[in-house]
Amino acid sequence: MGHSVHSSAPGGAPQPQRLKIGFILSRWFTLSAFALFVDTLRLASDQLDRSGRVLADWQVLGSTRHLITSSCGVQVAPTSDFVDPGEFDYIAVVGGLLSVEQPVDHETIRFLKRAASKSVPLIGLCTGSFILAEAGLMKEHQTCVSWLHYHEFRERFPDHDVRPDRLFNLDRKRGSCAGGSSAADLAAALVRRHISRDAERNALEVLQIEKARSQFDIQTRQPLHDYVNDNRVMATLINMEQHLEGGITIEQLAASVGLSRRQLERLFSEKAGMSPALAFRRLRLDRARHILLTSKKPIIEVALDVGFVNTSHFTKEFRRTYGRTPAEIRDSAARERQGVESSLPRAI
Repeated sequence: MGHSVHSSAPGGAPQPQRLKIGFILSRWFTLSAFALFVDTLRLASDQLDRSGRVLADWQVLGSTRHLITSSCGVQVAPTSDFVDPGEFDYIAVVGGLLSVEQPVDHETIRFLKRAASKSVPLIGLCTGSFILAEAGLMKEHQTCVSWLHYHEFRERFPDHDVRPDRLFNLDRKRGSCAGGSSAADLAAALVRRHISRDAERNALEVLQIEKARSQFDIQTRQPLHDYVNDNRVMATLINMEQHLEGGITIEQLAASVGLSRRQLERLFSEKAGMSPALAFRRLRLDRARHILLTSKKPIIEVALDVGFVNTSHFTKEFRRTYGRTPAEIRDSAARERQGVESSLPRAI
């Protein structure tokens, strides 16, 4: 893209061209994803908090100038008609409620396809990736979605490569993110790539974000109790999550929902397909994996955080679950991160 080329300002100092983003808002779009993304651009575009469009520019594109209502009821008006998509470095589609039958109109789909034909990178924010996939524009690209929407994406697009663990993903001419605060992380990655690290830092500091997360960071999630339909099992799993460091027995967990241990084990077998002990271990190891991939804590501290009293037992259980030791999985992630970051082009 053009932002790897610099023009000269008076005095010969190189000046980066402006990063230009076109936004398409779906019906009942998610306001937070749009606001966090565009505010990261706004704050990166100028020094301090002056909001000048010095280093970045953006437009809300629409087939009409009618107000578009977000899922929280706030309305936003398009600022531009569908101009030549080649004027933009990226087109970002902001999705929203998946229950909406036609989130964008046919003219918008034609515009997105025209942008793709001109090799303009397309980004799906929140459920915007569903809109791109429905238009046939995510084939041969890996899509990042929220764990909350993973199963629905798989059902709708069974031949697509999708992952619910990453916060966001940049794959050649496509980008996608899980939504929520990850929209700021994705915007910061583009600011760093096209403008500068200083611009990224300025934006994050004003937004009170200590550090942008990378596309290798994993989503915070509750992996089990969203897939069961029994209130007693859900309550037990939530109780387990609050005691990952230990200090509670299966008998106490059973008593908290008015059951004996045997009754709880029978209920878990029927509703969750596993024993309470196995579910508890899985929750602890899932949390341990998250800590390993998102922090530099010593492995013994990670083990203690999730209720293991020594590293040898922790390592044995971890390897049995994930096929690799804690050290191996952390080293593998670090090598992947270094390899991909060193080979990233200046634009997707």
